[in-house]
This record gives sequence, structure tokens and C-alpha cells, in this order.
Amino acid sequence: MTSATRLPPIRVAVYTDYEYHRVDGGVFAERAFALFIARISRQLEELTVIGRLDASPSGARYSIGEQTEFVPLPFYESLTNPLAVARVTFSVLRRFWRMLPTVDCVWLLGPHPFATLFALLAMARRKRVVLGVRQDTVAYVKSRHPANRAFHLIAWLLDASFRLLGRRMPVVAVGPQIADRYSGSKDVLEISVSLVEEDDIVAPEDALQKSYEGDLQALSVGRLEAEKNPLLLADALRLLVDRDPRWHLVVCGEGPMEDALRERIADLGLEDRFTLRGYVPLHGGLMEIYRSSHAFLHVSRTEGLPQVLLESFAAGLPVVATDVGGISEAVGDAALLVPPNDAEAIASKLSAIVVDPGTRGALVRRGNEFVAARTVDIETARVASFLRG
Repeated sequence: MTSATRLPPIRVAVYTDYEYHRVDGGVFAERAFALFIARISRQLEELTVIGRLDASPSGARYSIGEQTEFVPLPFYESLTNPLAVARVTFSVLRRFWRMLPTVDCVWLLGPHPFATLFALLAMARRKRVVLGVRQDTVAYVKSRHPANRAFHLIAWLLDASFRLLGRRMPVVAVGPQIADRYSGSKDVLEISVSLVEEDDIVAPEDALQKSYEGDLQALSVGRLEAEKNPLLLADALRLLVDRDPRWHLVVCGEGPMEDALRERIADLGLEDRFTLRGYVPLHGGLMEIYRSSHAFLHVSRTEGLPQVLLESFAAGLPVVATDVGGISEAVGDAALLVPPNDAEAIASKLSAIVVDPGTRGALVRRGNEFVAARTVDIETARVASFLRG
């Protein structure tokens, strides 16, 4: 790049309502999206992450990167405890206000009450403000708190206020469904959250050499939380094994529903057909598990566009996924889609993958085309360019 075309330096701050922890001198988050943020830092001159610092011991897995600055905010457990949030609000806003002179642009992930307030403060400082939305907040809250109408109303108000802000501010939206919800915004960048390297992608002709004549392995990857619907995995496995006893299910993930999933598996008598691997790093063994599997299964109740689908496509895996959020609009016929909570449909689609080589081939090739255009370098470069304005 010549001096005539070189872009000016930009300093960006990113806010996400994650819990961050200091581990062995570094800062770690409990969600893999932190790795995507860390990769964006390679595209920018300076990146600062803002978030709640939890001083308690943690098994947080995801480093924000050595080149990324961190501004800690006072800790509160959850938005479901409004008194705790109220106690720290003034300190949180003051910390953010004092940080603003050190940056040119803020990227605020929400909807979240602090993200909304931060946007107003940044506007007052005449900073560039970009909003970020990863999922349908109303659907997420309803999944987590199905009987709490007060929480549903609060989620709707947060969502409405964020979309109102979006009419004046550019928005980064994960997946087409979220992008459509913000179609009235000043400017919208639809992205996929990808951690897939170009070298991770298996050529379709190589993936299709895999035999489906012997033992069969289905794989599911993700946090074991209510909105991810992990108990459906056990119900689908029961039906699947009844159809074809060669199947084995491997789950890579951890979370508060781990014990409940183990209990459901035991109740169904499937202990010998099931393996829970816990957390496995993507480039520390997980890609190998993807490649050794025969199908990928995603059963979430609500999603934007899950990054595990891109990882599955990269490994050349046929995918069966629940038709929720932006998945259908995003991936189209690169995956076999089923209704939420329908274990019978899941078993039927997985069986079709085994018996029909034509279906397998079409899924593998379409998935390959999808992920090849959405590697981590491609997606983070698009976000960095958008943040620059």
C-alpha cells in the first residue's frame, strides 16, 4: 500500500457484557467471541476491550490477546439483579467516560442498557459509534426465562431502544436475520463470526472419501445452556440408535446443563453411545474431532448465525441444524434444517445422510463454498474496515 492510499491510524474500543478474568498475567473471557475480537486487533492500530472484571477464580478459556488493551469495569453478577447493577452504574459510566479521549471509535455489542448509555456518552464526546448485535435478545430471554413476563418486557424495551439508536448509527449484525431487523439503520454490515483459518478447510473431494459403512459418529459443539437445548441431543440419540445402532454421539462443550444432560443420557440407557468431551480448543484438537465425525448436529432454540456451523463446513461435515434465527436465510441448502425440539426429524435427517451419498456430496460442497468466503481473515478485515468508516 502506497503512502497515498494508506489509511489513517484508528483506535477502537469494544464493549461486550462478558465476564473477564485475569489468568497468568493475561485477560480471558468465557465466550469464544473474544477470539474473534482479538483477531480484529491485527487489522487495527490499537484495540481496547471494555468489560466486567471478575476477581474470582475462573476457568475462562479465551484470551483477548497480548496486543489488546483492557479497561476493567466494576463487576456485577447479572442484569437479573437490578440492585447490584444500580450500585455500580455510576462507576461504570465514569470509567467509560474517562476512557473515551483515548479512542476514535467505539463498537458496542448489545442490546444492553450499558451499551445504550455508552453510545450516548460517546456521541457527547463526538466519537464514532458502531453498534453490534449477535442474536435476537427477545428470543434469547424467553428461552432462558420462559415464565418471567417482566423479563420479556425488559428484553423488548432493550431491543427497541437499541434499534432506535441504530437508525442513527452504523450496525454490525451477525447473520441475515439480525441484519434484516436493523434494515432501517444508517448502515449495516452483515457478518459471520468465523474462527476458521483458510488452512482448516478440507477439500470436498477429500471429505467425501470418508466411509459410512462402519461405526458412525455424530458431533455437537457448544455451551450446555438452556437456549442451546442440549437435552434434545439425548432424545435424538435414542431415536437414532433405534434406527441404526452404529451411531455414537460426541458432545464438545461445557456449561450449567452438563449434569442434566448426563442424567438424561443415563435415563435413556445410552451411556455406551455417548461421550461428553468438555471443552476442546478449536486448534487444540477440536478440528480433528470434526474431521473424524460423520455428521454435525446443532439443536439450539435461538441463534444468530452460530460459528460452529462454519467450523463444520470447513471440516467437510454434513450438517443437520434446527431452523431458528438466521440459520436458514444464511446457509440455505448447505445444511439440512429441522424444526426446533423435533427429535424425530433430527434422526430422520441424520439417517438420510448415511443412506444417500448424493445428499452428502451436495451438503459438503455447498458448505465448502459457504465457509471459503467467510474465513476469520476475511470476516475480521470486513469488520475492521467498517469500524474505520
